[in-house]
Amino acid sequence: MLATTRFTHAERVLKYLKQQKRPLTAYEILEGLREDGVTAPTTVYRALNKLLEDGQLHRIESLNAWTVCSELHHTGTPIFEICDSCSNVRERVDSRLSMNIKAISLDSGFTPDRSIIEIHGLCSDCSTS
Repeated sequence: MLATTRFTHAERVLKYLKQQKRPLTAYEILEGLREDGVTAPTTVYRALNKLLEDGQLHRIESLNAWTVCSELHHTGTPIFEICDSCSNVRERVDSRLSMNIKAISLDSGFTPDRSIIEIHGLCSDCSTS
């Protein structure tokens, strides 16, 4: 008898997101995983929250979408370059920016727990066409 591998909902969501070429909304994830037995929005949101807490993905606030983290447990501030033409999203990490954010917050007495920067514009492919 063959042993079957059981995946958690979070594992299914992460695997599905890794196969995508762009960030997805929770409802797009739900639609993509229906055939795998994921049928409730709350299931997807719980999985997304767990993956977010584990540092395995990011929420792109302006798109209301989720994407896999390019580098687990990075120490710098993630910067997302979002192309308004082709919808391509690229994650970059900059430790200098992270230090500047901490310095600004220190000056004001604010204690940041995370920072994410989103930049909208045109990617190099779209800006040259």
